[in-house]
Amino acid sequence: MSRISKCFATLKQKKCGAFIPYLEAHDPDYQTSLSLLKAMPKAGADIIEIGMPFSDPMADGSAVQKAAIRALKAGATMKKTLQMVTEFRMENQHTPLILMGYTNPIEYYGYEKFCQDAAKAGVDGLIIVDMPPEEIENIKPYAIKNQIDIIYLVAPTTSADRLTTILKEASGFIYYVSITGTTGTSTATNESLEKAIPMIKAASDLPIVIGFGLNTPEHTANAAKIADGAVVGSALLKTLESTLDSHNHATQDTVTKVIEHTKCLADGAHSVLKQ
Repeated sequence: MSRISKCFATLKQKKCGAFIPYLEAHDPDYQTSLSLLKAMPKAGADIIEIGMPFSDPMADGSAVQKAAIRALKAGATMKKTLQMVTEFRMENQHTPLILMGYTNPIEYYGYEKFCQDAAKAGVDGLIIVDMPPEEIENIKPYAIKNQIDIIYLVAPTTSADRLTTILKEASGFIYYVSITGTTGTSTATNESLEKAIPMIKAASDLPIVIGFGLNTPEHTANAAKIADGAVVGSALLKTLESTLDSHNHATQDTVTKVIEHTKCLADGAHSVLKQ
């Protein structure tokens, strides 16, 4: 059983949803992002999503875009992102790690080599935002060989036929993009979530997590109640940004404030006892 499967199985026994925070690798610098990564499990993170910095993101709102720019200016590379995972695994062998990013850097690195190196580092899952199912064969055989789950995004605009196509390829869990638009720009209504999630559950046995637009403990609690977990990225990155100095360097408050916010959001997700 993979780390992702074990995590959701454990949470199901506890009758609570997953909390999945997002951080951008190397934002605002390597050591600070590594410190955040190492501290998040104790703050309540069940799974952690790590952004692979890219200069031209399509699905990300301003908070994630700014984080990617800060990371790239600080010298982020794919190798350094994987090195972060390697260092994390020296202390933590149980928390699942998901890499989120775009096709271009992975293709440049080489699909086979990327999957080999990611697995060796300790990566459990992969979200490639701009790679549709029709192109997943470019990387799928290498991901399967190296036991890396390919996690798909499903949106409010996804048709029933398209949903069937996507779910045939998905593994690990399903990421429901709760809004039409970029990350952190608005929040989905309960009505829309309560309509969409049962449709997905009827089509797949995989856990479903809700992301895009979750900002508060109330949002994470609601996501955990309706689905199987909550992903929060932009809100945490905004907290991080608020602690930086005028040169976008970390201060003594950066790790403390982000981890405090992480715990608050995690407590929200874990506050709901599911039936």
